[in-house]
Amino acid sequence: MTYREKIVEAVNFLQENIPKTPEMAIVLGSGLGDFVEEIESSIVIPYKDIPFWPESTVPGHAGQLVCGNIGKNYVVTMNGRVHYYEGYSMDEVTFPVRVCGMLGVKTLILTNASGGINYGLSPGDLVLTYDHINFMGVNPLRRKDLDGFEPRFPDMTFLYDEELMKLCEKIASDNGISLKRGVYIAFSGPSFETPAEIRMARIMGADVVGMSTVPEAMVARQMGMRVCAISCVANYAAGMEAKPLTHEEVLEEMKKASKKLKVLLRGLCNYCSG
Repeated sequence: MTYREKIVEAVNFLQENIPKTPEMAIVLGSGLGDFVEEIESSIVIPYKDIPFWPESTVPGHAGQLVCGNIGKNYVVTMNGRVHYYEGYSMDEVTFPVRVCGMLGVKTLILTNASGGINYGLSPGDLVLTYDHINFMGVNPLRRKDLDGFEPRFPDMTFLYDEELMKLCEKIASDNGISLKRGVYIAFSGPSFETPAEIRMARIMGADVVGMSTVPEAMVARQMGMRVCAISCVANYAAGMEAKPLTHEEVLEEMKKASKKLKVLLRGLCNYCSG
């Protein structure tokens, strides 16, 4: 069975199990899963039940697809994602985005826990990604046969949707939330970056660092979806504090930041028409 045939089978399964096509897809990063409590008339589908859908193996990622209403929109929410560092291929990592694109979803909202590289950022800050650096060592669009996924050479100049960013900023301003813009650099993980790598990333112009988001955003762009990405700064990046980094610290900080992120996501669902 080809990669595309697997995607089609997953799409067919979802069409049989949800009442209508979602206008928006939201990917919830580490420790941000309680946003699904905002969804009304929700339908919960474990990843393991969806044909060929990869299962999350990392704490803080529940591994459920939750569909339902938020504000004006019918949304599909991924309560947890899979990562390249879990041993999955890029095709598997981006499989959920491919399915959403083929399902007819027009807008993709990505969230993540990140490390703050910019000295102007502190744990708990929210950062809109306006550009990224792919330092994962692999491009998710690389394939021998296009298999219907075109264009071959998609432009990435306007990957992150300016209109969605301005909408996020308005929602944040209206609710007294500090929201900054920044460049996200993606490493493959699973080890946290070294202090030297963080110094390099800062010189390259990165503001936050993580191990996700970029592959999903690139695939969504190729499929013609509008993309918005929001990083929650969970910790100072390596070398900026005299203590080691832990995943437990990331999850704890995400609990604190989740209230502010919920406000932004609710606002996007209320005002964005997909």
